[in-house]
Amino acid sequence: MGVGMQIVYLGFTGSAALEAEAGAELVRLDRFCGLISGCHLAIEALHPGTGRHAYGVRLDLVMRNGVVKPVDLCVAEDAREAVHRAFADAERMLTAWQDGPLATGRALRQATHVHH
Repeated sequence: MGVGMQIVYLGFTGSAALEAEAGAELVRLDRFCGLISGCHLAIEALHPGTGRHAYGVRLDLVMRNGVVKPVDLCVAEDAREAVHRAFADAERMLTAWQDGPLATGRALRQATHVHH
């Protein structure tokens, strides 16, 4: 019973390498399969056609009860780095929820900022 993932690319064509990176990052969340059933990953080229490369990554966690919990936007010049940051934030959030209410506030503050 693993965690499923849907990936959407916006403003550019995805690649097998980027999809593999997202799959490798998803493994980080597998230990939380009791809390989440899946996630939605959106990777967007923020400045297509301008010569400036930046990618925004949004990760939504689908909880076992059907509620969708968004992870804040992560932005980086490299799409793989933005994906890595989003999954790191998600891991911190899930760890906090798993550890209980005292840890939740601290981890949510760490995980709810935008990376630039």
